[in-house]
Amino acid sequence: MMRKPGLFLLVLFLTGCAGAPVGDADVGSVEQAVSRQAATSDAGQRAKVHTELGRYYLQAGNYDIALERARIAIDAESGYAPAHNLLALVYMALVRNPLAEQSFQRALQLAPGDPEINNDYGWFLCQTGKPKESLVHFRLAIGNSLYQAPGKALTNAGLCALMIKDDRQAEDFMSRALRIDRANLTALFWLADIAYRGNRLADARQIVKELHARLDPTAESAWLALRIERKLGDREAEARFTGILHRKFRNSPEQQKLSRGEFD
Repeated sequence: MMRKPGLFLLVLFLTGCAGAPVGDADVGSVEQAVSRQAATSDAGQRAKVHTELGRYYLQAGNYDIALERARIAIDAESGYAPAHNLLALVYMALVRNPLAEQSFQRALQLAPGDPEINNDYGWFLCQTGKPKESLVHFRLAIGNSLYQAPGKALTNAGLCALMIKDDRQAEDFMSRALRIDRANLTALFWLADIAYRGNRLADARQIVKELHARLDPTAESAWLALRIERKLGDREAEARFTGILHRKFRNSPEQQKLSRGEFD
């Protein structure tokens, strides 16, 4: 049974891995993200500056200031799509989903092909019970050859495909994300998890080894490695990861599952 993404479900709609553009069959017109374009007026420049500041405050968890910056940006230039997108993200963080939906729709109305907005809206849909619908917007972002962070949308799409239990699509998205950035730990973890659940144990073991070469074991990755080694029959390796859970993650859900013998 697939576990719900936890630690390795990173907040990739705001921060993610940039990389080379990737193509996708299901794309519309290619547009550069509005946030990457130079402002053509003083009002546009004010809107751009306040939006960029607002995203910084949003990432820092200062939602009140981020909300204020978004409103100032919209007052400066009401047609600046990234400002409406920022407003949507703040409302999303505040769990004011109807207002977030309204602001996302306004942003998409102003810039329907914007890859950053499509990625962010896709993540919103995924987190509000519409993971299947989210894939449409991730594909628009992924297929935009001018998008500077396709790995972000690919990883998000993979996570949302996992939510609808579509391992085939999830593996495809995560593999493409990993080709862009071999240090994408989220993609590595979930590729290992997919391989384990597909009984491709040698592949799963190799991917986890690569993950642990870049990251000290977490509760989740140690638990996955333990179960892989258990199925492969390597009791020494299984005991090593059991020890990691006992020593470092005594109160974790994974340690509790181990204590109950709930391996799958």
